[in-house]
Amino acid sequence: MDNKQKIFYALKKYYGFDTLRKGQFEIINSILNGVDTFCLMPTGAGKSVCYQIPAIIFQGITIVISPLISLMKDQVDNIVGIGIKAAYINSTQSMDTIKNILIEASIGEYKIIYISPERLESKIFRDMIKDLHISQIAIDEAHCVSQWGHDFRKSYREISSFYNILKNKPIISAFTATATEEVREDSIKLLGLNNPYVYKGDINRENLNLNVLKEVDKLEILKDIIRENEDNAGIVYCASRKEVDELHYYLKDLGYNVGKYHGGLKGEEKEKFQEDFLYENLDIIIATNAFGMGIDKSNIKFIVHFTLPQNIESYYQEVGRGGRDGEQCNCYLFYCEADIRRVEYIINKSASMNRKEMQLRKFQAMIDYCNLKECYRKYILNYFGNEHKLSYCNNCSNCLNDDELKDFTRESQMILSTVFRTKEQYGISVLVDILKGFKGPKIIQNNLDKVTTYGIMKEYGNTFIKDLIKSLLNEGYVDLKEGTYSMLRLNSRSIKILKSKETVVFKILDKEETILNKELFDALKKWRKEKSYKERIKPYIIFSDTSLIAISNSKPKTLDELLEIRGVGTKKIEAYGKELLNIIQDANEKEVIL
Repeated sequence: MDNKQKIFYALKKYYGFDTLRKGQFEIINSILNGVDTFCLMPTGAGKSVCYQIPAIIFQGITIVISPLISLMKDQVDNIVGIGIKAAYINSTQSMDTIKNILIEASIGEYKIIYISPERLESKIFRDMIKDLHISQIAIDEAHCVSQWGHDFRKSYREISSFYNILKNKPIISAFTATATEEVREDSIKLLGLNNPYVYKGDINRENLNLNVLKEVDKLEILKDIIRENEDNAGIVYCASRKEVDELHYYLKDLGYNVGKYHGGLKGEEKEKFQEDFLYENLDIIIATNAFGMGIDKSNIKFIVHFTLPQNIESYYQEVGRGGRDGEQCNCYLFYCEADIRRVEYIINKSASMNRKEMQLRKFQAMIDYCNLKECYRKYILNYFGNEHKLSYCNNCSNCLNDDELKDFTRESQMILSTVFRTKEQYGISVLVDILKGFKGPKIIQNNLDKVTTYGIMKEYGNTFIKDLIKSLLNEGYVDLKEGTYSMLRLNSRSIKILKSKETVVFKILDKEETILNKELFDALKKWRKEKSYKERIKPYIIFSDTSLIAISNSKPKTLDELLEIRGVGTKKIEAYGKELLNIIQDANEKEVIL
């Protein structure tokens, strides 16, 4: 079996996916081929899969070095939940517990062990772990090794010396979401990567709607944002502990269900608020930047920066925690000149002399971003060395202004290509079924599931696709066939769009996946919450909202049909498959009675 077969077998078996995201195959293949690898990938792009799949395939153990001590349990719960043997070692555990984990690892009980970089400062621990059969060292937040990065950790400098004491040299894979060219080069050098494969992913997160709100009444606007996002999860970032406490008290007093998180809280208090947020017992958390690293909550719909962040790196990492399910997340940054002096004071007070100048320079870039009149997204991407070809993105407040226009050329090409490939023989409803990947009688009977565009828009809502087709008709980008009311016919403008010689720009349409059966979706969410409480794991670890929407919309009748849904792997089928089918059957029976 070659690498490709192994990769996709593991992907389907453990994760329930048939396809990888952009760049993931190249990264995984590089690691499997024994090449040190450095990756710049956006938050939510699937970095963990890139080292977890090689860990599954390799004979030995993968050591994952991560600064997220408080969240290691969640990370391990997540991968154990899909059938990967894993453990974590951190400062909360006794030496006997750590010894037992390492003994179990030595006899093949684990494929992945998470540790913090601080562990490597202990000679005793290094001596204990160095004799394990380590096949890969995966480094999360790799930019922390560079003094020129925004989040320098001295303990990261221990990684290279630890690697050097190992007799059998493992592959090193390093990952970061926020690093400039200067920091990337410095990190590769300091980690001692040997002629590495460097992957510079497109860090553009198109589903993040970036808004800068200047000199506004923060409290009033924040209340408006919260009201508009009733029952949606959101994070509000503040600059200081005091500001978090005051804002939390203010919103709590108004009756909002909010939590808080900062370094001054007691451990059990922080954990309680964080758990309540992840378990969906509260929707909003007010926090300093101490909150969020490693939070794999997929359905965060809004993020507010109540005060200016200190740098672009922190800002983009924090907004990147939203919309990880692919749905739109609205990001709001409040900019007031009065806050500039506050942030400068914090930097001058906390930064060391050799980092102060660099941090103030980075803060100036943040101020320049807020005062920008051009595309916010383009500025951020250029900052990280990712050139943005378009002069506008149509999903930031500068680009949208009052016109709210967006480029739908790519989606239009999907639709028009389907019209072409089906020889203009079908109406709008059938075209939507093809694009969504629906397996109805007409689709199967006419072999329409063999069309190359079948399922290409499965993550878009039915309403969105129909509205886009109507807009294409209204603007003359495609015609109705004579004598029909819904069969489409290509015209000269259609051909130009297909050849990328003409762009399609419309007022923004709702791309969010439509929930076709609200009662079934709510029943599945209720089941997920009860299950998460019983198993003491986070709801999103069981299934993401996106997977539940797909299940409620398609209403599978068999385990094989359930396995076809993205995000449902064999381990999930074994654990929850029969329960899900029972819930779906109950819902179907209620519909029949009604």
